[in-house]
Amino acid sequence: MSLSPLVKSGLLAAAGALGAMSIGWIAYEATKRLRLRRKTAMLIELVEEEPALCFVCDLDGQLLHANYAARERFETPAGHSLADVLRDVFASSEGIVYRLMHKLMANGSATEEITSHSEGFRIHARSVPPQLVLWRLEADAISASKGNTAEKAVLTLGRTGAVLFMNQTARDLVGQRAKRLEDVLEDLPLRPGGVHQLAAQEEVKRVLVQSAETGAGRMELTLSLIEEDQQKVATGSFDSLPVPLVKVLPDGKVLRANPEARRMLDLGTGEPGNLSEYMEGLGRALTDWLQEAAAGKGLHRSEFLRLTRADREVFVQVTLNRVVEDGEPVLVAVLNDATELKTLEAQFVQSQKMQAIGQLAGGVAHDFNNLLTAISGHCDLLLLRHDQGDPDYGDLVQINQNANRAAALVGQLLAFSRKQTMQPEVLDLRDTLSDLAHLLNRLVGEKVQLNLHHDPVLPPVRGDRRQLEQVMMNLVVNARDAMADGGEIAIETERRVLREPLKRDRAVVPPGTYVSVRVNDEGSGIPQDKLQKVFEPFFTTKRTGEGTGLGLSTVYGIVKQTGGYIFVDSVVGKGTCFTLLFPAHEVSEEAAPKVQKEESKKLPQKGSGVVLLVEDEAPVRAFAARALRLRGYTVIEAETAEDALDLLEDDDLAVDVFVTDVVMPGMDGPTWVRKALVDRPDTRVVFVSGYAEDAFGEGSQEVPNSVFLPKPFSLSELTETVHQQFN
Repeated sequence: MSLSPLVKSGLLAAAGALGAMSIGWIAYEATKRLRLRRKTAMLIELVEEEPALCFVCDLDGQLLHANYAARERFETPAGHSLADVLRDVFASSEGIVYRLMHKLMANGSATEEITSHSEGFRIHARSVPPQLVLWRLEADAISASKGNTAEKAVLTLGRTGAVLFMNQTARDLVGQRAKRLEDVLEDLPLRPGGVHQLAAQEEVKRVLVQSAETGAGRMELTLSLIEEDQQKVATGSFDSLPVPLVKVLPDGKVLRANPEARRMLDLGTGEPGNLSEYMEGLGRALTDWLQEAAAGKGLHRSEFLRLTRADREVFVQVTLNRVVEDGEPVLVAVLNDATELKTLEAQFVQSQKMQAIGQLAGGVAHDFNNLLTAISGHCDLLLLRHDQGDPDYGDLVQINQNANRAAALVGQLLAFSRKQTMQPEVLDLRDTLSDLAHLLNRLVGEKVQLNLHHDPVLPPVRGDRRQLEQVMMNLVVNARDAMADGGEIAIETERRVLREPLKRDRAVVPPGTYVSVRVNDEGSGIPQDKLQKVFEPFFTTKRTGEGTGLGLSTVYGIVKQTGGYIFVDSVVGKGTCFTLLFPAHEVSEEAAPKVQKEESKKLPQKGSGVVLLVEDEAPVRAFAARALRLRGYTVIEAETAEDALDLLEDDDLAVDVFVTDVVMPGMDGPTWVRKALVDRPDTRVVFVSGYAEDAFGEGSQEVPNSVFLPKPFSLSELTETVHQQFN
């Protein structure tokens, strides 16, 4: 079919128009990309020498450039996102970046002050049209350490003490390009905030050394040359030294404080008062210490004090030096930030305290479980003799129900002490949280919106489903209570791979693959001075009667018992984020467990056989013996393991099942059972305990033909377990 000339000409015209439009569009896009590259280059040049930590990113959060200060502080490999870079500071870096980007898209800029246990930053994000975002991170400690490095002698140390960098001022001062710290300082070990002698110098030169951690295991040192005449402190050197210095009278009156000290003590620009107004924790009057130093006693011996500033907790190491001005003694106090050192000390004390409280909680829970077993057990025996029409039946049911409630509270104590009985299984947390979502929505109410976001590629974990559900419910309820006026709770799961150990708060997370679960809220937040206490048992910020203080301690215990880690970040007035890290459980398809349906079991009315019952708690033993006899078993009782072994010396005594407590005075349950099984290898065993199943001990050999029954147990649970051992 041929086209008319008119149609042909029309088609040619249309094709030409489309071609022209395509060429125009390509040219427009090329111009747009060129403008973006030029703007990016200008922005990079603008921020490169900024003292603040600056990052240039695209709208997706991908890192395009980090300035010099940021490269010194963080590892900034190409192709990574800003959230990846900030992970060694904030466990919830993705949530922080996402939240600020959301505000940025709405307002053009966003600012937040973010605190964790380790550091605090003011983060400012600003949109740079058309497709760029400038991020600035400011922190006092970092800003101070990254000050005017062109005028100060600054060097950077690696993890092993190697000198990675020296500015020109440091090279001129030392006289060489040093390779290790011993090439710089004569009198090691290093004393941050102390005076050291320079190495390999014709004349003795002493320097004041100030240190600052810069991340990735690196330390930055600032060296300030000082005069040997310690009887005078020149006005210029006093104000210019990069270490906090305070001149004080023996009665504590502060005469002068250099700019570094004013910032540390938060003095402002006004006239300083008495030193006791800014420091505390000596254990005696501060003036007594100062007067002794003025008399020449205890000089150069450091004391660790706590600053009274309200915005954050700061510890200082204070060293006093005595000088004479106009014939009168005056003290010069050299201050050094010892917050990190005291934090390490507090971490050790905290771990010891938590361990002691855990042992106490476990012991109390064990004794309570024995009592509850006796209470609920004898209640079961009474219920067998009463029907629903009996006037006492309702009272017995109330006793039974409250005993079960007490058992749940004891379970929380055991969870904190990490001695709760676990039933671990391989879980997909996406399914677990989805199944729990309906209950969580009912818990939060109508004013709070609950959102779940799952990583599509999430490895399984191994844990107790019931306990992990308890963890999520506790965290969600706490988030709900923190938002009196409503808000959003976001639960996010993510596959996270650590290629290097993650050092955060009081833990070091080893490299590996983890499942991260973050619970974010928009509540009132947690003050920084309370962040380190939130996991302690019985600590609560709620009013009396509104909380037991066991919720987060239970969460802590369950997470630790599962082999995971938990961290918290919070901004007062903005919200809180709990981050949980669980080790991924890699299971091959061949080793994947097969799901077996549980068959309903009918409790036998009568049984037959001989049971040796060994229990040191008389009420528990009395209940268990009566329960088993009611079901038709012949029961032989023994109070201790030694008594049980004496009974078994009779070869004519036939015993089918041992029912024994695990923890007893003298010989424990597993030990005596192993001895008895030497001559009676076919005897079945039921172990009972108020502790978890791991009370048998790490690495102990498993007892054959044995099962474990945790306390408190009911009459039916005991008789059913014994019956199963006869089959």
